[in-house]
Amino acid sequence: MSANNFNAIVQQQARTLPDKLAFRCGDRRWTFADVDRDTNRIANALQAMGVGPGDRVAALTKFHVESTLLTLAAAKLGAVCMPVNWRLAPGEVQYIVDHGMARLMLADQVFLPLVDRATMPTLQQVVVTEGAHDGHAGFHDWYAGQSDQFQAVDAKPDDPMLQLYSSGTTGLPKGVVLSHGGLIFNCQLGTGVWGVTADAAVANALPTFHIAGANMALFPFYAGATGSSYPDFDPPAFIDAIGAHGITHTFIVPAMILFLLQSPKVGQGDYRTLQLMAYGGSPISDRVLTEAMATFGCGFMQVYGLTEIAGSATFLLPEDHAADGSKARLLRSAGKPVPGARVRIVDPVTLADLPDGETGEVLIESPGNMIGYWRNPEATAAAFPQGRNANGGWFRSGDGGSMVDGYVYINDRIKDMIISGGENIYPAEIENVLMKHPAVADGAVIGVPDDKWGESVKACVILKPGVTAGEREIIDWMRERLAHYKCPKSVDFVDALPRNPSGKLLKRLLRAPYWDGKTRGVN
Repeated sequence: MSANNFNAIVQQQARTLPDKLAFRCGDRRWTFADVDRDTNRIANALQAMGVGPGDRVAALTKFHVESTLLTLAAAKLGAVCMPVNWRLAPGEVQYIVDHGMARLMLADQVFLPLVDRATMPTLQQVVVTEGAHDGHAGFHDWYAGQSDQFQAVDAKPDDPMLQLYSSGTTGLPKGVVLSHGGLIFNCQLGTGVWGVTADAAVANALPTFHIAGANMALFPFYAGATGSSYPDFDPPAFIDAIGAHGITHTFIVPAMILFLLQSPKVGQGDYRTLQLMAYGGSPISDRVLTEAMATFGCGFMQVYGLTEIAGSATFLLPEDHAADGSKARLLRSAGKPVPGARVRIVDPVTLADLPDGETGEVLIESPGNMIGYWRNPEATAAAFPQGRNANGGWFRSGDGGSMVDGYVYINDRIKDMIISGGENIYPAEIENVLMKHPAVADGAVIGVPDDKWGESVKACVILKPGVTAGEREIIDWMRERLAHYKCPKSVDFVDALPRNPSGKLLKRLLRAPYWDGKTRGVN
């Protein structure tokens, strides 16, 4: 596709594929012509409110299609959609909506109490995804009476289209502004590398406030394929949907793969149409990955990326996934830079390039790189300390990694690195070994205060049902397989690990009780 903005893409797909299925969610269906007509009506309704170029509208919804329709409609006005994390507290939602100065909120009925408890003076109207409720208009009824004709603005590739908020792990959340061109770059990776064609059916079970969920809604639309939406991830139902809907491609996070493998239905699924299961967002253990490869029988591709680059930085392609043999070591790799992007490993202090095999900070140059952080020029400048260039500039990822023979290895977030007795320890390496213990169902490794070493390594472990194991047993088992300084000095047995809606482990929450009243030396 030659179009360089999503306004042109929507019109082109409606013209060439008017009756083809664009989206499905439950019993509901949208053709490509439906998407064009509905987004025209939504754009007219927004314009009637006074929404125009540069304005923001918010979406607090689990429903991928409605969020995507609002995104595409806002783009036709030159406005920007802000999907908001529906797991946040009222005060956090209020901060994001106020910071973005959103004029409209699209919200699910279940989230209305949250909206009502937050004071958001910029909001002119709240519309409800499922229909009118408690004095708020229903989304469909709100726009249904509008004209299905609209003259979209002539968007440029570097115009803003989507604004996603960072998790705020190091302070207040930052609004990441992504462009038409950056999002299209990642869609082109979907067609060129993932192999998503017009015949594909792409399953999306990730929230649209996550860059992967947003991209998985846009990928199939760009390719003329069908996007299948599953707003609530239910492992047995998702397994059934793969066969029932002829799913060919999906992207899920490692925790979701683990949940699928633990489902009693996993052995009964029909995976014959499944071509590619992409995964990323957090480390995956060798055990979970190799079991998934054997179970689903499709190609697997690891994706390493960030919101600030509109998606993907590296791919570990299916041909590099091998459970044994000379390529087995690559399972610990995040792959090679995606076509059109480059990666460097630098000293996090001096930004000097490091040789192969040395761990430093990952820098990424990509056409997908964000426009910047909304209303935060200082943070934007800090993210691009060497300035911008024609290919997006070098973005500081905050991730620790190394490169060997062109393959990128992600060790951990720089802030999650443990410094014990002057040694830099990366929890992901230890977690991969921990997950191989026969009694361990899930686990995480963090640094906790140590009077002698500054920090010491602690493992937080969930045991498999009906299995027992003691702290000493696990520590001794780890010491047989890792250098002693990397091994846990203590083990806590827990019932659950804190994760965000996309399955990413929230280590700041896991660490917090141990560091209460203390100053952590690693930032």
